[in-house]
Amino acid sequence: MSTHNHTEIANFDSAAEFFKMLGDGTRIKIFWILCHGEECGSHLAERLGITAPAAAHHLSLLRECGLIVPRREGREVYYRLADNEMGRAMHTAVESVTEIACPEQSGGATVAETVRRAHDYLLEHISERVTIEELSRKFHVNPTTLKKAFKDEYGSSIAAHTREHRMERAEILLREGNMSVSDAARAVGFDSASRFTSAFKEKYGVSPSEYRRQK
Repeated sequence: MSTHNHTEIANFDSAAEFFKMLGDGTRIKIFWILCHGEECGSHLAERLGITAPAAAHHLSLLRECGLIVPRREGREVYYRLADNEMGRAMHTAVESVTEIACPEQSGGATVAETVRRAHDYLLEHISERVTIEELSRKFHVNPTTLKKAFKDEYGSSIAAHTREHRMERAEILLREGNMSVSDAARAVGFDSASRFTSAFKEKYGVSPSEYRRQK
């Protein structure tokens, strides 16, 4: 057998090992998530309902294969799709086979729609403390992408935007209703009357009780 044929066989064997490595549903899900933004191992584990060691194992295999690259930030390590031909080709292949639309292929429309739905959800649950992690799990988008897209859409962070709506809702409750300050605080997601008073005074220049008396 010629050297050329030996090389071809070796290439096919390498390809077989490569695709065998991706022959795991959870690993493909992790890869697909990382195609669309950075994520840390602990959050991937939480999102997919697997253990942290299991997530670390899948990430290690994907990294060894050259499909993802790490970035350390403090004590946390974040992963993303490797910017190489192999990573891009596998990204396209996974989405073609699974028929999952890539947010980037729709001009960002999918992400924008997701952000608007997340925004509406926050307003509907204004009395609750909804975390970014909870939002990302509910709407199937990683926190980094969610935070950036939200700020692009609404001009402020999720926390600042939600806080603004909370204060506006509290002002209406105090002005138009017979609600006590403590009840108004709970109605807009504050479990501490003192924190509510500080936030309200920062927004309107007077304490909630003073505002009620004035109105």
